[in-house]
Amino acid sequence: MDRQLLARELTRDEGARLRPYKDSIGFWTIGIGHLLGTEQRMTEITEAEMYALFEADVTSAELLVRGLFPTYPLLDDVRQRVLVNMAFNLGTRLSQFTHFIDSVQRSDWAQAAADMMHSKWATQVGVRASRLHDMMLSGDA
Repeated sequence: MDRQLLARELTRDEGARLRPYKDSIGFWTIGIGHLLGTEQRMTEITEAEMYALFEADVTSAELLVRGLFPTYPLLDDVRQRVLVNMAFNLGTRLSQFTHFIDSVQRSDWAQAAADMMHSKWATQVGVRASRLHDMMLSGDA
């Protein structure tokens, strides 16, 4: 998987902020989508800290995806990035997308893309979901 391209996509989707902010569902976040939770816990971080948190979060997201999708290593780069992007954003809640997981395991890209859009997540992230839907469906970025 092209981690540099994934980093650009996640930075576009999440933004990059050195001070904490509340995300679209009211959780405190800092850096590039690093979840702090219901408490602010930090007041400011450096760019180096932001990128260290980001690298750890991407690694965690990829480990989650590898656990949920046994066929992950066999997927093309674009679909791998879609799955890691979703795991980065959703965390372990991605495991609740059981129909989506089954569709990916069957390489049924049309159904997987449709499953993505039939979720509360898709309405919460808007354009991001549409972009990831198109990437999942076509295998092109």
